[in-house]
Amino acid sequence: MSLRQFEYALAVAEQGSVTAAADVLRVAQPSVSQQIRGLERELGVELFSRTPAGLVPTVAGRAFLVEAEIAVKAARRARATARAGASELAGELLVAVQMGLGTRQLPGALGALRRSFPRLEVTVFEEPNPTELERLARGGVLDLALMAGPCEEGLYAGHHLGDEEFVVVLPAGHPQLAADRVELRELERETWVRFGHGSALDGVLLDVLEDNTMAPATTARVSQTATAVRWVVHGLGVTLVPASAVPPGHEHLVRPVSPVVSQPVVAAVRPGAGPAELALLDFLRQETWHKFPQSWEEPPSTVSSVPVV
Repeated sequence: MSLRQFEYALAVAEQGSVTAAADVLRVAQPSVSQQIRGLERELGVELFSRTPAGLVPTVAGRAFLVEAEIAVKAARRARATARAGASELAGELLVAVQMGLGTRQLPGALGALRRSFPRLEVTVFEEPNPTELERLARGGVLDLALMAGPCEEGLYAGHHLGDEEFVVVLPAGHPQLAADRVELRELERETWVRFGHGSALDGVLLDVLEDNTMAPATTARVSQTATAVRWVVHGLGVTLVPASAVPPGHEHLVRPVSPVVSQPVVAAVRPGAGPAELALLDFLRQETWHKFPQSWEEPPSTVSSVPVV
């Protein structure tokens, strides 16, 4: 078996046909078919079934593709490390972010990374479910992840970047906008725009409501922080989001809360990380991670980055 065969199989699974996979890979269709047939002969199983909708992975195929993706990602990281010189990084970096964290800081760090290493390709995706984030980490797929809380010992090395304070988003004209900091109990009668079941953000809100003996009356559930803010703007309730996740132009509708709600922001990096991961970690440390002071209008304070032991 070869990495090329793995890449061809992954492309066929993603595209649903040999023809489309060949177009994406920029190779001849017979080459893809030949590689897939050779792989199936060597494995002794069928990887794909033909259906009216196209080629669909079999049960054995799905199991194989999970491991194939891990192998391909590892090979790309190895190539990136081998090509890394004193002033050049090339290859692919896969970053996952717990939804709502680093919304303003990560683009700044990635911009600096891009300017310093223009040949480095970075793929970023937000993951609302911490269980899924952990599954990806255990599978060896991720190079770096931004998450709240410590990393599992031995899986990734955690670096504490700072603390992310949560703020309440209120509709225009809400009486609590007159306060510098909103007492959570003052929101007891409000309905809430919440996030998906099992998501980290909904877990934070549930803990906050329970700690303050408040019953969560739910208007709706959404999957993105920006959507939650927009729904509040349209008068559908209130919501609680990380401060950095507030879209520009809506800062006047948010207030920090009392008691303070905050989470640590941790950059999880694989042990023995390569130069690409370490470069991004360095740029993330240069970003401002803060809690809001008593007055919203005052400049935010800076929290020093310290490693998580």
